Amino acid sequence: MVDSDNLIELDCVRKSYNLGQPNEAEVLHGVDLNVARGDFMALIGPSGSGKSTLLNIIGLLERMTLGRYLLQGEEVQALDDGELTLRRRSTLGFVFQFHHLLPAFSAVENVTLPVLMAEGRVSRQHEQHARELLAAVGLSHAMDKRPSELSGGMQQRVAIARALVMSPALVLADEPTGNLDTASSDEVFSLLRHMHAERGISFVVVTHDPRLAARCDRIVELVDGRIARDEAQAHPHPVI
Repeated sequence: MVDSDNLIELDCVRKSYNLGQPNEAEVLHGVDLNVARGDFMALIGPSGSGKSTLLNIIGLLERMTLGRYLLQGEEVQALDDGELTLRRRSTLGFVFQFHHLLPAFSAVENVTLPVLMAEGRVSRQHEQHARELLAAVGLSHAMDKRPSELSGGMQQRVAIARALVMSPALVLADEPTGNLDTASSDEVFSLLRHMHAERGISFVVVTHDPRLAARCDRIVELVDGRIARDEAQAHPHPVI
């Protein structure tokens, strides 16, 4: 039975590389995980534990080897690559450690890039939406600047606006503050929390920073390709 409160349901998900080869290796060993609507989850664990692989499977960037994956109640394992691309564009947003902004594009052009890829053009309404998002992340003064004219923290704010431009239900953030100094890291994380509270978007955040994990509502710890801990965090005051 499908739980309508869950955006993501993973059941006994396994992932192996080099299938059938002498160096075949299983990275995920039967992961069960749900991501509910409104979740703000930290995904933690040592290097090599399978965090990025799990995030890539959730993000429809890699296929699992075995298991069941429901995205908004739909089984995705049987979808072809084109259908997966459509689901990814319509449902998911991505923020990475390295922002991957196009250097020749302005901030607003970088934000509208997912629209251009999905629809082949950027309408005046889409550009206005992008400008509103840049204003929301504190970059109303820098909309027409190129990445080289922005600080690292500002570039990551552009990347967050880009992740939100298609109005995703879930944003997957892989070490989104890992390339920033402490002050910029705190600012970017506070922005993610603000977007979660204001827009109701769910977040899964991979982080090595225990301070940031402690500011999430839920911590899932992956160790050696298995979930070792999944617990809610009690915050007596709003976390930003």
